[in-house]
This record gives sequence, C-alpha cells and structure tokens, in this order.
Amino acid sequence: MKEYYREGGPSMEIKKDSIIYPLPSDNLLAEKEAFWRVKLPPDYKKMIKRNNGASLEEKAFKVKSHSYAFIRFLCILEAPENNEAGTFDIDVTWTQLEDRLTDDGDLLGVVLLPIAMLFAGDFVCLDYRNSRDDPSVCVWDHENSAELEPITYPVADTFKEFLAMLH
Repeated sequence: MKEYYREGGPSMEIKKDSIIYPLPSDNLLAEKEAFWRVKLPPDYKKMIKRNNGASLEEKAFKVKSHSYAFIRFLCILEAPENNEAGTFDIDVTWTQLEDRLTDDGDLLGVVLLPIAMLFAGDFVCLDYRNSRDDPSVCVWDHENSAELEPITYPVADTFKEFLAMLH
C-alpha cells in the first residue's frame, strides 16, 4: 500500500508497510533533542511522527553530477533493542558511526545526525556544524570518512528542500 506525505511540503510516495512502529511521540522527540543537544527541524518532526523509518517508492536524488539511491529514513524508537527493526534506529546507527561523524572527540551531542540510509552505505545527515538550531542536509560518505574525519557533501539548506529533491 502506498501513501503520499505532504503536510505543507512536497509529496513523497511512502511504502506504508515500511513504517516502523511505534511512531515517536512529542515527548520522545524532545528527549532525543536534549540528548543529541540539537533542535530537529519542524518539517522533519512532522514527517518522522507519521512515517517513522519509512521507505520510498524508487527514489533517488542528484547532487552535482552524482546520483544517490534512497533506501529508507531511519527511525526513532524508545527501545530499539526490543523492536525487530531496531537496527534502523538513529541512535543505533549513530553509535556505530559516532567517531566518524565528528571531527571533535570531546564534543557532547551530535554534529552530523544520520536520518536516512542510502545505497552502498552512505547516509543523509542533518548537519549541525553551522547551527545547533537550523541544520542543513548533507550526504556522509562512508568510504572516505575516517575516525574524527567525516567527509560530507552538501545537499540542501533545509530538510524541506531535501524532501523536494525526492519529489
């Protein structure tokens, strides 16, 4: 079954059976923002509260001359260890990649927050390097990133702009 996500933004064709439950509550999102020490974009919160971890119908986006195949959004779960889809949880992914998503080993919170999986191991991230309240969107390159040396490519100035690229 397909669903179209719109809520004031571009429409995306969601694979409804790919949504990961339970959907995150406002309280869980507030807890995650406090833990990560960032502010999630309102458009992202609206989308994730309705389409937690969803896959899209055959979507790709292009940045400069490179095309990226979109696999799925990561989910936000209160207890990923108790959910069969817990491996797609943002915290689980971030924990696995943590030292490769920052250039400051002493930083508390996140700098790059992975929010979606791409084909071949790269991730779409909210990029908080310039602002803790207003992130841009980038692709994190898994092959070229090393511990405390993340390699990223800018994608969009806002999450809403990124969604429009998937349209």
